[in-house]
Amino acid sequence: MKFNYHTHTSRCFHAKGEDEEYILAAIEAGFDEIGFADHSPWPYKCYVSGMRMHENDFEPYVKSIKALAEKYKDKISIKVGLECEYFKEYIPWLKEKTKELQVDYVILGHHYCTHEIGADYNGNLTTVDGIKKYTDEVVEGIRSGVYSYVCHPDLYMKGYGVWDEHAEEMARRIITAANETDIPLEYNLLGLSRSKNEGVPGYPYPDFWLLASEMGAKAIIGVDAHQPDAYGNLELFEEGRKNLSELNIETVDKIKFFR
Repeated sequence: MKFNYHTHTSRCFHAKGEDEEYILAAIEAGFDEIGFADHSPWPYKCYVSGMRMHENDFEPYVKSIKALAEKYKDKISIKVGLECEYFKEYIPWLKEKTKELQVDYVILGHHYCTHEIGADYNGNLTTVDGIKKYTDEVVEGIRSGVYSYVCHPDLYMKGYGVWDEHAEEMARRIITAANETDIPLEYNLLGLSRSKNEGVPGYPYPDFWLLASEMGAKAIIGVDAHQPDAYGNLELFEEGRKNLSELNIETVDKIKFFR
């Protein structure tokens, strides 16, 4: 059986395709359940993000996915979620809106620290202070009880790029928090594809996942689909499964929903 809870939409400005196209592609590829987790809006006052849906897109997004879930209920199970950073000041707003709109789940994709405005992308971090701040906030997010799993937990290695004692310490902290809260870590297939194409490890970072294996972490595969044909790359999906199997990492399919 095949599951994926990491699907984007064109509302985030860097994904392509209509909502229904993703569903049709997933059905054709034989997926049993998928979830949309587009980049969440945040209630910014004087800033317009170019990498996430706008706040006024939130309700139409949920309604679109729920309508399609009903339309295709006899062929595939569809959930609606969000991929969110852990921006502490906005968590009360997030909890209120996800309850109001009956969002099924939220996953932790920590692209920026503290807030997005003026912050460095966490995939470009190069200093120990930078990766420590990333780790501090990811760990706090894991322990917040808001998120069903952690997207690309090793994102910091894309920029940092050296598996030294600092990189290992950050990985240990993230994996420990995930283990203690029974939250899976995502093995990200979009990152795997990019690493293969570029010929250098970004994420999934091999040493991070070797340590995850040694520490008994649980993993979940995330397609991280930004276009419908991502669902058709079943060779990559099976490669992800094989990599985790060879590491003897327990792979989960289903995630915890709010209701």
